[in-house]
Amino acid sequence: MKKYMVVLFLGLSAFLQAQQRLSGTVTNNQKQPLAGVSVYISELHKGTTTNENGLFSFSNLPKGDIKIRFVLVGFGTQNKTVKLVNNEENIQVVMDEALFEMDEVIVSTAFNKMQSQNVMKVSHESIQSLQTKGTATLIEGLATIPGVSQVSTGTGIGKPVIRGLSGNRVLVYSQGVRIENQQFGDEHGLGLNDAGVESVEVIKGPASLLYGSDALGGVLYFNPEKFADAHAFKTNFSQKLFSNTLGSSTSLGINTATENWKFLARGSYATHSDYSIPDGDRVTNTRFNETDFKTGIGYSNSNFSTVLRYNFNRLDLGLPEEIGEQTKTKTTDYPRQGVDNHLLSLNSVVYLGNSKLDVDLGYIGNDRNEFEDSPEAILQMKLKTFNYNAKYHLPKIGNMESIFGIQGMYQTNANFGEELLIPDAKTNDFGVFGTANYQWKSNVIQGGLRFDNRKITTEEHGEEGEEGYFKAIDQSFDSFNASLGYKTDVTSNLILRLNLASGFRAPNLAELTSNGVHEGTNRYEIGNANLKNEQNVQTDLNLEYKNTHFEFFVNGFYNHINNYIFTAPTGAVQEDNAVFEYVQEDAKLYGGEIGIHLHPHPLDWLHLESSFETVTGKKQSQGTGDDYLPLIPANNWNNTIRTEFKIGDWLREGFAALSWNATFTQNNVSGFETRTGGYSLVNFGFGGKITLGKTVFNLNLNGNNLLNKTYIAHLSRLKTDGIANMGRNIVLGLNFEL
Repeated sequence: MKKYMVVLFLGLSAFLQAQQRLSGTVTNNQKQPLAGVSVYISELHKGTTTNENGLFSFSNLPKGDIKIRFVLVGFGTQNKTVKLVNNEENIQVVMDEALFEMDEVIVSTAFNKMQSQNVMKVSHESIQSLQTKGTATLIEGLATIPGVSQVSTGTGIGKPVIRGLSGNRVLVYSQGVRIENQQFGDEHGLGLNDAGVESVEVIKGPASLLYGSDALGGVLYFNPEKFADAHAFKTNFSQKLFSNTLGSSTSLGINTATENWKFLARGSYATHSDYSIPDGDRVTNTRFNETDFKTGIGYSNSNFSTVLRYNFNRLDLGLPEEIGEQTKTKTTDYPRQGVDNHLLSLNSVVYLGNSKLDVDLGYIGNDRNEFEDSPEAILQMKLKTFNYNAKYHLPKIGNMESIFGIQGMYQTNANFGEELLIPDAKTNDFGVFGTANYQWKSNVIQGGLRFDNRKITTEEHGEEGEEGYFKAIDQSFDSFNASLGYKTDVTSNLILRLNLASGFRAPNLAELTSNGVHEGTNRYEIGNANLKNEQNVQTDLNLEYKNTHFEFFVNGFYNHINNYIFTAPTGAVQEDNAVFEYVQEDAKLYGGEIGIHLHPHPLDWLHLESSFETVTGKKQSQGTGDDYLPLIPANNWNNTIRTEFKIGDWLREGFAALSWNATFTQNNVSGFETRTGGYSLVNFGFGGKITLGKTVFNLNLNGNNLLNKTYIAHLSRLKTDGIANMGRNIVLGLNFEL
């Protein structure tokens, strides 16, 4: 019986596979073949590498347009779209030598265009490039991207901030689905580990057209690790050591693929002691431990492509309160937090001739436990979320591409602990949208329209008039949103982008229902069941100039938010805590980023980079003048001098970088904040690919805050206790391809 089933399965697989085949040759400008070029079709998760004659080939491809990416160190990335009509297609690819950044394909926007063709300016960073900066966690690496910051609680907890907006105003996507992990909480981080993640894309501005509620401030979109090339088997081991926290991070992964099937798995573990401030004291209970496991299996043929991925992440976090007992232990003390996160995703593409259907399904299980002074959790919240997202790519009409989609979410929150932050609740989201992209010559115009509905129902809990009482609510929030963008090549080297988009955010459960003392704030917070949607409109302008030896960009934005939600004091005191209630006023944020990258000729080994970012946020109070919004990052100026080199045959792709980062004084604070003084940090990095006999590995050595500067970041939640940020930290990273 087993033999018949195997024969039946193989026969079905063969039947599904069509005969479309693509081959080609990759050369340089001198017509010399290039070996070792990575050739990748991201939508099919298929990859290969050119041989010594520059040849590559793929089989079992679908008919229609196929987007292919060609990458080789020292050469500019080539992104080509090939229309497969015949059973056999052959192409010739010429790659130019280039030393600037690659022109990446952006997958977080609707039409997966190359960055140079995209209507929206999206920041793209590989995780490898972030890791070379020596940061301890993924969120610390993200905070080095212009326009991105973090609200931190020690080193283990960080919440992303995009142009002054954070929490439920910023969406996080991983494995193609939105992450839901009680992101309203101040003491809850991303729940993601950088191991097994290839890159991150940052949309700075409202993205509700594609993502619905909570993308009012922007989106962090994490692209998972790629599968191996066909007929390849790879094993990878990496190790990082951190001097300040006496910490380590270890990761081991396997990755293999046949012509149609792919499989990968990766396990990681990180552990850190309390971090040390410049005077030598350790900040008690900032220690944390993280366990992460990722796996995926994929199948593709000429009719469809599908990938099933699973990610388990466990965080054991100490919750710092003071500089107390000095210890180097990595065992968390009380109070502490334990968070388990399960992420299961299924991403499929079905090819329908000249059109296709793209479907993403996701399940997120988030189990959050807080322990006050014993092994029994005083607070336990289980959040279960099912996401769906279906996009139908209509047949292309001339130069116009269009997409119609539906998107939704079903979510339940259940409490099992003694304390409740929010009540048991159910949330239902449903959205429908359409968007189109029209291109002529070097011009692109893109627009779209969307409608969303969010329905929230909660259960009554407790006794009316007492702390912890939650009144039952049953509310529905609707919103229409639109976007319009234009991109043009002003000259052959100068790109102009102009975007106008709206976004919205429905009030979260804490804002609607809170009734008690909020952890870490020492204030009694009261929710407001009458809150309306936050609704914003943002204008973005981007200018980008690039030639062989010089790059320049400037981004400017103005963001107006109706019904911005925040807490305000009532003047009352309850249980020895000042009472705050959630209220709404209009607000505005404005600012931008500017940067240059100079690669002077003939000093091909030298790079000079400088960037500046600023954001101002104000409430538009009537009759009382403007009041600044809370948690707005200070202005920042970052400068780096970087060299690239090769030493014999034992050190290739070598680099050394020295950076000076100046954070300015933040005087523009809300009524509940204090000003924060400016500071400057000096960082150093060195690394490359080392070959010792038959052993090949990548090495990164970083020194962060080299001068051991004492400083307090404006967005640190330990600022109110006068606790400084981390002192000098030396990070050694090794990565072996086994």
